Amino acid sequence: MSASVTYEDILAARDRGKGVVVETPLIPSNSFSKLAGADVWLKAENLQRTGSFKIRGAMNAISLIPEGLAPNGVVAASAGNHAQGVALAATELGLDSTVFMPESAAIPKIAATRAYGAEVRLEGDNLAEAVDLATAFSEETGATLIHPYDDPDVVAGQGTFGVEVGEQLPDAATVLIPVGGGGLIGGSALALKHMNPGIRIVGVQSEAVPTYIEARRTGIPAEIHPGHTVADGIACSRPSNLCFELIETYVDDLVSVGDADTTKAVALLLERGKLLVEPAGAVSVAALLSGSIDPGPGKVVAVLSGGNVDLLVIDDVVRHGLESEGRYASLSIVVVDEPGNLAGALTTIASRRGNVLSVDHHREGSGRPPGWVEISITLETRSSDHFKEIVSALESQGVTVIHSGGSIGSPE
Repeated sequence: MSASVTYEDILAARDRGKGVVVETPLIPSNSFSKLAGADVWLKAENLQRTGSFKIRGAMNAISLIPEGLAPNGVVAASAGNHAQGVALAATELGLDSTVFMPESAAIPKIAATRAYGAEVRLEGDNLAEAVDLATAFSEETGATLIHPYDDPDVVAGQGTFGVEVGEQLPDAATVLIPVGGGGLIGGSALALKHMNPGIRIVGVQSEAVPTYIEARRTGIPAEIHPGHTVADGIACSRPSNLCFELIETYVDDLVSVGDADTTKAVALLLERGKLLVEPAGAVSVAALLSGSIDPGPGKVVAVLSGGNVDLLVIDDVVRHGLESEGRYASLSIVVVDEPGNLAGALTTIASRRGNVLSVDHHREGSGRPPGWVEISITLETRSSDHFKEIVSALESQGVTVIHSGGSIGSPE
């Protein structure tokens, strides 16, 4: 294992990955260009084998293990994407693999990792604990540890992504890259800056786990306490000294986005781009559309780093995204408990072209005085302004409206 990462290491990694790692498309997007007010290109790494960029680093690191020096196979820790990359790379190279995944790991990611040939152990409450368990397993059994990001050979493999972007779009002005452990942005930023020193590299983290943003602020890459985020694939609270050094050397800006903007990006990518992208892979688009970053002049590449999302979760994520966009809304109305009041409210909503999805009528347990009834309504709307129009129309009819964001009026 080398002590640092060079551009030559990345080029060598590219050769090792041939036949397994595929070149993913870089797609110009009229829809996202209009939404962002910039010339936007989408780098669809969600279409990579195993559904994310992780196969790049895993393939390089495992290929570099000298023959005969991994008799007990390899071991890794991952919430899902690195797990699948290691499992496939090990199988391709004829090695056994064991992967520690947090107990909360998504069922499809667990199933896919097993299908690629790994033995999966569900242990630990989060990724940091799973990494500790994998490290201990390596020390006890002699299995070679393939760290998800704190490994120069893994980082060099991830850097092949940057070479690919640089070749596909040599005149790219800005590249937005999701940041979790830092391996993808560390290696790719090195490669991109080598190919085009004037290119601007922007890293995007979750507001709930701004590990490298905090490290840049303090100058010290220290573990932080992670918050909950829908972007679980980049919820990495333990930074790497290696990746921090690369980020500080080659990355121009670090920004963060919240879950509402992230789920909105997932929904828009599915609807406008016809691309299934996991929340962690969509934060680049979220940053672009939310105004977290000024795209500036020139071509802007938004990196879609993965597409491994649980289909049982995607409905909730998309609904949340549509709600953030004002396309899916829920509210409660409070009316006098008399015949015709519910029908009148629904007629008002229909007159403003709102599409009612569900209605729940509550006489008991609403905390309202006798003679009043609370009605919960879920509806589809065209936009946030359309929803406000419906609320205003209801209130003009004397209806008390309570939205999930707070009370708008109250009974007299």
